[in-house]
Formats: sequence, C-alpha cells, structure tokens
Amino acid sequence: MMASKATGSRVLFICGAVLLATLALPSPARADTPATPPAAGAIDSGDTAWVLVGTAMVMLMTPALAFFYGGLVRRKNVLSILMQCFMILCLISIQWMLFGYSLSFGPDHHGVIGDLAWAGLRGVGAAPNPEYAKTIPHQLFMAFQMMFAVITPALILGAFVERMKFSAFCIFSLLWATLVYDPVAHWVWGTGGFLHTMGTLDFAGGTVVHINAGLAALAAALVMGKRQGFPHAISPPHSLPLGVLGAGMLWFGWFGFNAASALGSNGLAVSALVATHAGAAAAGLAWSILDWIKFGKPTTLGMITGAVAGLVAITPASGYVTPMGAMAVGAGAGLICWCSVTWCKARLGYDDSLDAFGVHGVGGIWGAIATGIFATVAVNKDGANGLLAGNPAQLLIQLKATGVTMVYSFVVSIILFKVLDWVIGLRVSEHEERVGLDLTQHKEAAYTLVD
Repeated sequence: MMASKATGSRVLFICGAVLLATLALPSPARADTPATPPAAGAIDSGDTAWVLVGTAMVMLMTPALAFFYGGLVRRKNVLSILMQCFMILCLISIQWMLFGYSLSFGPDHHGVIGDLAWAGLRGVGAAPNPEYAKTIPHQLFMAFQMMFAVITPALILGAFVERMKFSAFCIFSLLWATLVYDPVAHWVWGTGGFLHTMGTLDFAGGTVVHINAGLAALAAALVMGKRQGFPHAISPPHSLPLGVLGAGMLWFGWFGFNAASALGSNGLAVSALVATHAGAAAAGLAWSILDWIKFGKPTTLGMITGAVAGLVAITPASGYVTPMGAMAVGAGAGLICWCSVTWCKARLGYDDSLDAFGVHGVGGIWGAIATGIFATVAVNKDGANGLLAGNPAQLLIQLKATGVTMVYSFVVSIILFKVLDWVIGLRVSEHEERVGLDLTQHKEAAYTLVD
C-alpha cells in the first residue's frame, strides 16, 4: 500500500512538472496572427459589423420598453403605451436625421450646442469621422446614436401613463428631444461640449439618457398630478409575463447599448458587456433579497425592476470598471433604487406611475457618481481613475455633471409641461381616464377575448 502511494505521488509530480514546462514554453508563431490594425481613418469591417448589430439591438429596446411598461399598466391602457413607444421611434428618428444629430454632435458653439452644419445629414456619409467614428462609417455612428435619442424620451412616459393626451405627448416629446436631450448630449459627448471638456465620464448614457429622462419624469409626475384612485384604487399590473418579456428584451438590448458604445469589436466591448451583465445581476438579486426581507416573499415585479435599475446604473460606468466594480455598482443600485421606490415615493406622495424617476433618475444619479468612485484606467486607458484608484477629483467632476444635468432637465421639463398644459392641455378628461386611453385616444382594444 505504501509503495502504491509513493508511485502515485511520483506520477503526480512528473505530470505537474510536464505541465509547468509546457506552460513555460514560448507560444509558437501562428499563421493566422491578426494583421496590423487598420490605419486611422480606415474602415474596419469587424468594428462596422459589431456597431451595426449594436444599433439594431438598441433599436429593439424601444419595443422592449413598450412591452415592459405595457405589462405593468391596466388592461385598458396597454395599447396606448405601445402606440406611444412606436410613435417615439418614428418621430424622434426623423427629428434626429433632420437636425437633432447636428445639434448634438455637430461643430461646437461655445461648448453648449452643435451647429446645423450636418442638418439633413449633409456631410454624414460612408467615410469615417476622426472625432467620433475613426474605424466605422460616420453615418453608422449617427444611426447608433439615433437609437439612444429615440429611447430616452420614451423612458419618461413611465411617469405619466394612463392620463396624458396623445397629442400633448407627441408635441412634448419633440420639444424635449430638441431642447433638452440634444444640448445635454452635446455637453457630455460632443467635441467641445463643456462637460466633455471638463472630463465627465459617461460611457453609454447614464447622464445623457437616464438622469436626463428621470428628472423629466419627476417633473411630469409633479405637473400632471395623480391618477384617479391613486394609491388605493389602482389595479396591479395586468400582465406580469408581458413585463418580464420586456425586461428580458431590455437586458439583451442593453448589451448593444453599452458594449457597442466601445465603437469597435475589441476588448473594451467585451469588458463593457461583462460589466453590464454583472451590474444587472447584482441589482436584481439585491432587490429580490430586500423584497424578501421586507414583505416576506420575493416578487417577480421586484426582480425585473431591480435588474433594470442595475442596467441603468452600470450604463455610465460599463466601459470604465472591472467586473467586481460593476457588481458593487449593481448592488448599490438595487439598494438605493429599492429605497427610493419603496419608501421615498410613498412618503412624498407623488404618482410616478411606473417608477421612471425612482429607477432611471435615481439609478442614473448613483451610476454617474459610482463611475467617479470605481473607474480605473486599467480597464480603459482613455478614461480616468476614480476615487478608489487614487483620484478623488474625478468624483467631483461626476458630481458637477450630475448636478448640472439634473437642474437643467428638471427646470426645462417643468416649463415645457406648464406651457403645453396652458396651450392645449396635458391630461385627458376624467371620463376618458376611467374608460382607458386605448379606446378614447386610439379607438382600439388590446384584448378582444376576456376570461
């Protein structure tokens, strides 16, 4: 028996020595070693293919949001949500190509706005643009950014579902995209934008998209007031399966939202994808645990809401943090957004119907600040170190950018809502609200068969 053990030990020793020697050998030259990276200004087919796919994935997020929001409202209003999201997809796409893209990314005017040099997509063609799209066609960069411009105003409708006139919704969305989204996009992402020049980090839209939309959602909830019967006579979500489908599609599309923001098929895109998944998973888990502790049972609604909160929070940080940093950002989002939705809204009494502010606004604020805490140049050499990497100045920059965006979006949104309410009226009549927006605004019903 002792001899057998000794023999086994020798065999293990020999196998280990062979393995170590193999690992120490230099890697043989490969015939398929990649060629030298393309020269600056040259189209890279891999980068182009990935951003094309990412653009399609982000476009899918707007119908996904329609399913997510649509499942959470009452049966009589689900079609109105779908209609609003698809109208946004059409309306803002046209606005973007006519002048929105030029205002957001066109040649800078005093760090505040782009000019109209690219209006009607003049000069936006198949060639790369050295400022924004070095290895992909300029027109592809425009299309990718267009999908961000589309979904941002669609997020706001979660605050005023079941009570806004469709005509007022269309006019507000167009004005808001032009007067709020386009300037903020230029400040943060545009060459010469003052927040960009200051060093603000926003990889995929935590400030531009989520804080921006979240504060507009809060403005909407305050101006429009509560739904009839809120909070005691409001029915629960009419179709949680539809909501889960929407949340799953959003999670899928978010990989394009964040990873394709690397604008290349490269290691940074992979890092952003992993960070996105880690943040969403950590937040969904955290929210479920908190529900379990508070209410005695974890809920499906809580799980999907938490996952979306994590996706929101990791968006600005996804290209700058490690997977462990992403988990911390996600777990923080689960805790902070859960507190906002569960406690703060109830105590303050405003009717943010689908928690657009509680998830997108609060989650975006936390994500922007967390970027200043967890960012590291070890992930992205074009970024900056955050507080934990020895650079507290980046946290201060993130706080300034967050504050500027919050104030601007909230104030301008309040003004737009007030003016529209005075001119055409924002809210449907009490009778129309009782009947539901599907029939009163669109003369359609989502379900023709009932149990």
